[in-house]
Amino acid sequence: MSRSLNRVSLIGNLGADPEVRTTQAGTKVAQFSIATSRQWDDASGKRQERTEWHKCIAWNRSADGAGLADIMESYARKGDKVFVEGRLEYRQYDDKEGRTHHVAEVNVREVVLLSPRKAPDDRAVPAQAAPAPF
Repeated sequence: MSRSLNRVSLIGNLGADPEVRTTQAGTKVAQFSIATSRQWDDASGKRQERTEWHKCIAWNRSADGAGLADIMESYARKGDKVFVEGRLEYRQYDDKEGRTHHVAEVNVREVVLLSPRKAPDDRAVPAQAAPAPF
């Protein structure tokens, strides 16, 4: 029997507030990008840094409403540190000018918000965690 695995785990910072929309079928979906960075010293000893951007998509998978898109919409903000786990998917689409674009994105299954939340009186509140919807 042949087995395979498609799993992506990322810890990084949100590049912008999540964009949330509702599909024609009534399902809420959140799209967001996560920046991950790595640093190294090059051959001359100079410090280098490279940032990679990862497109992510999180769906409300249950009819009761309390899904990942709702959590991202309510609690996640630009600059927040997040952990996401999901699978890598590829798709393509044609723009208005007829050009074909290829997209790689993480279809998110789990989100953990790692940045501390602030209460109205400016005290730190424990990070919000979202269980996997499966």
